Amino acid sequence: MKRILAASVAAVLAIGTLAGCGSKATNDTSGAGSADGDVIKIGIFEPLTGANAAGGQLEVEGMMLANEMRPEVLGKKVVLVQADNKSDKAEATTAAARLIEKEKVACILGSWGSSLSIAAGDLVKTNKVPAIGASCTNPLVTQGNDYYFRVCFIDTDQGRIVANYCADNFGAKKVAVIQEVSNDYSTGLVKIFSENFKAKGGEIIDGGSYQTNDTDFSGILANLKSSNPDAIFAPGNYTESAMIIKQARAQGITAPFIGCDTWETGPFIEVGGSDVEGAIMTTFFDDKNPVNDEGKKFVEAYNKKYPDKQGNIDSVAALGYDAYMLALDAIERAGSTDGTAVRDAIAATKDFQGATGAITINETGDADKDVAIIKTVKDGKFTFLDTVKMK
Repeated sequence: MKRILAASVAAVLAIGTLAGCGSKATNDTSGAGSADGDVIKIGIFEPLTGANAAGGQLEVEGMMLANEMRPEVLGKKVVLVQADNKSDKAEATTAAARLIEKEKVACILGSWGSSLSIAAGDLVKTNKVPAIGASCTNPLVTQGNDYYFRVCFIDTDQGRIVANYCADNFGAKKVAVIQEVSNDYSTGLVKIFSENFKAKGGEIIDGGSYQTNDTDFSGILANLKSSNPDAIFAPGNYTESAMIIKQARAQGITAPFIGCDTWETGPFIEVGGSDVEGAIMTTFFDDKNPVNDEGKKFVEAYNKKYPDKQGNIDSVAALGYDAYMLALDAIERAGSTDGTAVRDAIAATKDFQGATGAITINETGDADKDVAIIKTVKDGKFTFLDTVKMK
């Protein structure tokens, strides 16, 4: 597993070097953040190292592909500049500051990990540099911040969908919840899920909590086992989540595990192995069932660029692609790289055709989406299970 993760991080860093991961991009980008520059800079704000590096890499892959497919806007070359937020909230502010103050980017894309996006929120708002998150689903990312947007659905929807699925498809009456208390994404989803499941007459059991990077979950699992739940809802980072399931199975816990979009990442299966077979999660995209022509175009291009991943495209790569394409669409509609003008154009987005479906930005800066995808792990692969209408 360590070799696989190290290779993933190395691949991201290699991409970062090519795209300008240091203080400058490979091109001469003086004045790139203004309309007078020869190029336009777009910042990539992602975890390139640390616990979330694999998720960040997937979003970067989608953004890099989109840049290859649409390398210009307003007649100027678009240069991607990466800043590693290192999967750390404190480092996130440093990375965002560099993109804004030193690189003077026209727009920021990211981050994988809602906590990291939230940490950068004040800088984005204060400096009036618009940001578009790809897969950061916590409602707090955009709450009270009219310069932060996103192309994914949010946890308010995701938590409700999972609660309904547990009750209606599993017939679950009693669900244990496990939360990663150092992760805003996890705690927010557990709260929303619990409220919705209780509203359907279900019982919520506190299955315990843990911190990011914990590895021993035997204590909370021993307590959970005695409660004999019908299902276990445990949204969190992919590595810890896989370890929880693996250790639960070793203790003889057979209840189905249900999570959300962070689970659809390669290391979840690499770490969990056969123990995560049957795990169920909500997600954003299925490469076998693209919902529109843009989705089909993305799948064809992604498979050509990353042939080793053909037939197994992670949803967040498609969202990274959409975030970049929406940013350029907004810059084009604004006719400028002025932060406020681009922000206004993003906010006015209606029925933008992304790879993950039509995107309309609502009054809170979030994406109104038509459907969510339910997947399961089957034969060591993320496999389409169901489509759920968002409304």
